Amino acid sequence: MPASPKNQPAAEEADDGRRAVQSVEVGGRLLLALAESPGALPLKELAARAGLVPSRAHPYLVSFQRLGLVEQEAGSGYYALGAAALQIGLACLRQLDPLKAAEPVAQELARATGHAVAVAVWGNFGPTIVRLAEAQQPLHIMLRVGSVMSILGTATGRAFAAAMPPEQLERALTLSPGQEVGAVSATARSWRKEVEEIAAEVKRHGVARAVGRPIPGVNAFSAPVFDHEGRCALVLTALDHEDRLKGDWNSAGARALRDAAAAITRRLGGPP
Repeated sequence: MPASPKNQPAAEEADDGRRAVQSVEVGGRLLLALAESPGALPLKELAARAGLVPSRAHPYLVSFQRLGLVEQEAGSGYYALGAAALQIGLACLRQLDPLKAAEPVAQELARATGHAVAVAVWGNFGPTIVRLAEAQQPLHIMLRVGSVMSILGTATGRAFAAAMPPEQLERALTLSPGQEVGAVSATARSWRKEVEEIAAEVKRHGVARAVGRPIPGVNAFSAPVFDHEGRCALVLTALDHEDRLKGDWNSAGARALRDAAAAITRRLGGPP
């Protein structure tokens, strides 16, 4: 027998024209508040964080407990996420593909800024370009999918250097410089000291940069993207002619890149 209209959840039209269930969104705020909390919460505080009064929050929590999404501690009565919430989170992580998560963000970054945008992963020979969106205005650079980037001589490589384990860097720095785009000699310098300086730079600014190198007149900013285990999953790079991409740390291009990398990191469950 079909449910009567009075027993059906109230639906309303969302901003994009699709119908949505308001009560699901209200209850979801409680789950999100628990997800953002470092520990269990009392009802009053949890309700406040979700923008609800306790009497309205409580029925949602009872339903979530029945589903295993929320647990209530026996001693304190505080609420925390339950086993079912953990299973949903783990399933989401298993289904995540860093490149699929990065591609639409990289395309939008290229569209919004006009800069060339590259996505690089750590390959067998070091930082390797796997996605590339061309700049809106001509940019004459020898960069293509499959290019291996210098670790010390490019913004992409420097972003990886700031985030990768030292043993991986050491193996990659023994490559012949001829195999890399923008290669510099790692044997003629103390690369460990330089990597420490790069890491401090990225920690301070959120991005690595290469101003006028390895191609004179072309600037680049790169930002590492992290997965849920805190590992560098990929590096996002924006590059363009110096007239269109200024080299200062707080330029519009650098800010847009930082925001894009942070968005992908959030999607992958990485640290803020």
